[in-house]
Amino acid sequence: MIAEVLATGDEIRSGALIDTNSAYISEKIEELGIKITRHNCVGDDEKELISILLELAERADIIIVTGGLGPTLDDLSREAAAQAAGVPLKLDTKALKKIERFFVSKQKSMPESNIRQARFPKGATILENPIGTAPGFSLIIGRGTFFFLPGVPTEMRKMLSEQVVPRIRQKLKEPYYYKTENISTFGLGESALEEKLREFPILFPDIKLGFRAGFPEVQIKLYQKNSDEAALVKEQEEATNWIKEKLGHKIVSLTGQPMAAVVGDLLLQQSATLAVAESCTGGLIADWLTDRPGSSDYFLLSAVTYANAAKQEVLGVEPTLLEKWGAVHEETAKAMATGVKKLGNATYAIATTGIAGPAGGSLEKPVGTVCIALAGPAKVESRRYFFPFGKRRLNKKIFAAQALNLLRLELLRELKKNHNR
Repeated sequence: MIAEVLATGDEIRSGALIDTNSAYISEKIEELGIKITRHNCVGDDEKELISILLELAERADIIIVTGGLGPTLDDLSREAAAQAAGVPLKLDTKALKKIERFFVSKQKSMPESNIRQARFPKGATILENPIGTAPGFSLIIGRGTFFFLPGVPTEMRKMLSEQVVPRIRQKLKEPYYYKTENISTFGLGESALEEKLREFPILFPDIKLGFRAGFPEVQIKLYQKNSDEAALVKEQEEATNWIKEKLGHKIVSLTGQPMAAVVGDLLLQQSATLAVAESCTGGLIADWLTDRPGSSDYFLLSAVTYANAAKQEVLGVEPTLLEKWGAVHEETAKAMATGVKKLGNATYAIATTGIAGPAGGSLEKPVGTVCIALAGPAKVESRRYFFPFGKRRLNKKIFAAQALNLLRLELLRELKKNHNR
């Protein structure tokens, strides 16, 4: 079965808006064991849209189209689909009533232009949109079954899950079970991971191994299908255990969680709290940690002490220490971590101070140098690292991730120690 994705709209075609929909759709459809062979894009031009719909109808079995279902004149998916199928548009009164009720629920009057959203190609199956005004629809053109969805990501994702995926499952002739595993890693690039796992295809030929870089972490993806569900689960468990043995502490999560979420879970497990002092990372660590609901249960304080004066006045770093070692030094990082731990009365504290670049480096402390300190219940440690990234944003990300990774490893050691008591 061949499947393709088509994104529509001038904002997508021109690059003014990043197309995240196609990537999401591909991931979810491939979880069904169906390979997405191409991503396509076309602007708000009816002739071009009709042309590509006819082209897709000749070569693909499943086509998912996003965008062009709004009420304005540049929303052309309905008209183009009808033209491509050689059928007229028809007003669906049930769909119109649902659109009217949507506006009533918002205590607004419905503009006349929204009536367009209740017109569909004759013979189309309407796909309900529970959170927006634009219903989708399914239509057969040539060999292809087309699913037309809104371009708004929240609406598209919900409709894909509730309306499209179940219909595609019904089309699958083979009674296969499908499983995808995501394993988050940190500390090795894609090529290094591939080298360490080079024997995987030989040992597990029925599982497809893939990598997805999301700097500074890399995800390992395992795709598998099997007519025997028990055999599928058993083989994936064996594969996961083999990867664990090969990568050890480089694995952050076996369920695809990012570093900050894993650190949060470990803090919760140990009823521990955290305070953070950031200089070169500028609050990025705090942003990652608080991006998760419930983080107030373990995250207490963030101090972005960028200037030396702030390090002294807020964290209590001694002026003489800064004069002797400078802002970027292991001793300075230790003093920052000690200060913020005391300030927040936290179980743990981490501190970062470094040179993110692109300027400000020296022979002794080049751009990419960072000092990270970790203060725990019994000790304070500080280490210096160098990362060869010339771009400021990349350096900030790798600095922040390295700091959280130090804390993660310490929390794992503490958890193991308590388990063995």
